[in-house]
Amino acid sequence: MLLTGEIHDTSTTNTPVFRALSNPFDLSRRVSICSFRKCRGNRVENRAGFSEAVLKTRTAFEKLSNQPPDASQNAPYHRYIHPICLIFCFCFRAYNNFKTASQDREKGFGNFTTQQTMVLRNKHGQESQRQLRVKVLEVSEDGDKSLFVFDQPRDVQGTALLIHAHRESADDQWLYLPALKRVKRISSSNQSGSFMGSEFAYEDLTPQAVEKFTYRYLRDEACGDLTCTVSERFPVDKKSGYSRQVVWRDKDELRVWKVEYYDRKDSLLKTLTLGSYAQYLERYWRAGEMTMVNHLTGKSTVLTWTDFEFQTDLNDRDFTQTGLKRVR
Repeated sequence: MLLTGEIHDTSTTNTPVFRALSNPFDLSRRVSICSFRKCRGNRVENRAGFSEAVLKTRTAFEKLSNQPPDASQNAPYHRYIHPICLIFCFCFRAYNNFKTASQDREKGFGNFTTQQTMVLRNKHGQESQRQLRVKVLEVSEDGDKSLFVFDQPRDVQGTALLIHAHRESADDQWLYLPALKRVKRISSSNQSGSFMGSEFAYEDLTPQAVEKFTYRYLRDEACGDLTCTVSERFPVDKKSGYSRQVVWRDKDELRVWKVEYYDRKDSLLKTLTLGSYAQYLERYWRAGEMTMVNHLTGKSTVLTWTDFEFQTDLNDRDFTQTGLKRVR
């Protein structure tokens, strides 16, 4: 998620977590119905074990694919189902622990407010600046609610974006334009469009819930003084402006440091880098700066976040369509 980095829980085999593990290695239906429910409740006390487990799973499948057929059996494949299921179960347990650690760390923030400075830079280096207020409300059983309000400059003052995120369905977004004095709904087919002339698309501003992607582990590598897990995520929504995203997340604190966005033709379109992280309430990490570079146009947008305040008096009434016109 752009704002909180949260990863939500799942509980059945027909879940993105299951698809995340099965899709990259093309697990057959026979493997996917193995009795991994017996191991689902167990936990591996090694957050970094996911990387090792994926490699073991991939190695097992490479060995399987290279195994010569056994003419003495009509269905030799069944001999490998049990060991592969065991590897899959280990992989699932390790990922579940990795996922739970990130999820638990984000739970309970309740809400927060922050100030944001947006700097737009064209390919010639010319800049323009905007000031915003941001409010976020945690919703325990669904995606969070977010409100962006422009305060400066005067020509965009009062413009507001309201987001009701959802875990498994398309997010609801509304844009209030004070010059027209009306609220405009952003359709799901338009969420790949630019947000107020910036290099951030509307879909970049929504929570990146785990259910909205399938995943593939790539590698572990150094990122500065840290070690990051590099993975690919593929949007489930066919209306997304991206074919895939490559994410660098550190293994110690699970913070996202870089995201590469690939367009529908699978060409690198944009790169987001995050930095200046700070921890709040001794638990919640937030990036102080985000830079999105568009490799096609040469433009960039820098978001600077300051004055975070957690657990304020925000409630649902602050995140309604009708309230957009009254935002001050």
